[in-house]
Amino acid sequence: MTENAPIVRFEHVSVRFPSALANDDVSLAIRRGEAFALVGENGAGKTTLMNVLYGLVRPALGTVIIKGEKISQRHDPMRAIAMGVGMVHQHFKLVPSFTVAQNIALGSEPVKNLVFYDQKRLNREVLALSKRFGLPVNPGDVVDDLSVGLQQRVEILKALHRGADILVLDEPTAVLSPAETDELFEVLRSIVREQSMTVILITHKLHEVMQFSDRVGVMKQGRLVGIVNTSETDEKQLAAMMVGRELLFRDLRAGEPSDREVLTISGLRAMDDRGLEAVKGIDLKLHAGEIVGVCGVEGNGQTELTECIMGIRPQTGGTVTLNGRNISRLKPREIRGMGVSFIPSDRMRTGLSAEATVMENMLVGKQRQTEFRRFGVQFRKRRATSYAKALSEQFDVRSGGVDLPMKSLSGGNMQKAIIAREFSFDTPVLIINQPTRGVDIGAIEFIHEKILQKRAAGCAILLVSADLDELFRLSDRLVTLYEGRLTGSFVNGEITRQEISYYMTGGRQEVRA
Repeated sequence: MTENAPIVRFEHVSVRFPSALANDDVSLAIRRGEAFALVGENGAGKTTLMNVLYGLVRPALGTVIIKGEKISQRHDPMRAIAMGVGMVHQHFKLVPSFTVAQNIALGSEPVKNLVFYDQKRLNREVLALSKRFGLPVNPGDVVDDLSVGLQQRVEILKALHRGADILVLDEPTAVLSPAETDELFEVLRSIVREQSMTVILITHKLHEVMQFSDRVGVMKQGRLVGIVNTSETDEKQLAAMMVGRELLFRDLRAGEPSDREVLTISGLRAMDDRGLEAVKGIDLKLHAGEIVGVCGVEGNGQTELTECIMGIRPQTGGTVTLNGRNISRLKPREIRGMGVSFIPSDRMRTGLSAEATVMENMLVGKQRQTEFRRFGVQFRKRRATSYAKALSEQFDVRSGGVDLPMKSLSGGNMQKAIIAREFSFDTPVLIINQPTRGVDIGAIEFIHEKILQKRAAGCAILLVSADLDELFRLSDRLVTLYEGRLTGSFVNGEITRQEISYYMTGGRQEVRA
């Protein structure tokens, strides 16, 4: 293999699943020692193509060549690792109860005298590896005690420990603060530059593409529609290539929020699933026609806060008041009935029923209404089906039919179905947690406009997101959360993304939320 030859080459690769053609005749060459970004809408085939490279998916047609060697039909992750391919998945594959060193060396632990596990040697190897690549870790730390950013660092080191010189990262910054994101990209660029490694980045965030990559490939509906040099393009052009049209991202915010308090949170406390205090005396007020964005690295109490408000998680202290009425001890159904809609962070666990139909999911909360029940008993399926079809059309939920199970939809369309259901209630309060996670850029634009329309109609919205761009675009006020406590409260426009990172990671100001 010559120095200038591609390190990875896809030649006319097609992957067919029972429901779709995931990759359609893709030909792509990636060079040694370059930072390459792969972008596209949900279902465009980005992750599938990289799963072919890593041996998790077998192509129906075409050829993949790694370092000049054509992969066989027996290609699997073990063979990919042996060929120098490492993949860091969006959801980490770590053992929480193991130490950093044990996770990094899992399956290849050093021994002494051919028998005994050599912990000291392993720790030395991990320290040397972390120093070499500029990814400092403590080998003896238990993974479950680490921040999300450090856990990701362990995943990367695990791939590097196995000898990877082709590193694939799937949405690596979804749970990182701005400072952690900048640090990650600085390390990755150093790896590319100084170690001559190839790093392939799958992301929805176009500013990250511009910040990190040398070249970018754009996929749409399973096909590779173009490859451009990053220095010769911009976010607007990339977005248009991804969705086939120019994205507007219009600012629908109009006027100032009212002075009327709708939701008041006072001294709120709650425990997490491990019995540790996750919400530690939060005070927060929401006004009609206002979006309050919650900024924080994941795992700092955001989900517990939203679940407390909705009555899903028991409070251990404090109160939640809706329009002057204490709702702290009410059940979720009662809280929803009083005027609070909820979009949870985990759509599969708490947002929908995967086995139920699209229609049944969209009807949740309204299934007992007389519109859909004759004499309060007999279910009016025709009306329910018509209602679900109309709602699907209004919110652009794409499915093969509302009578199909929800699990047949793509992740982005599942999310739009949940949003369609929750936005269909004329409620004064919306609690939204991660509205666009795993959603492509075209759907993000659509969801953002729907949220801003709700705000313009006078709804009070608490918005939790791991995406700072989303929070800065939509919010009137921004509050920062760290280890279950509010550390700052700011009017949008009076603080930068980099400045807010200080408060997201423990810095404090005098908070008047």
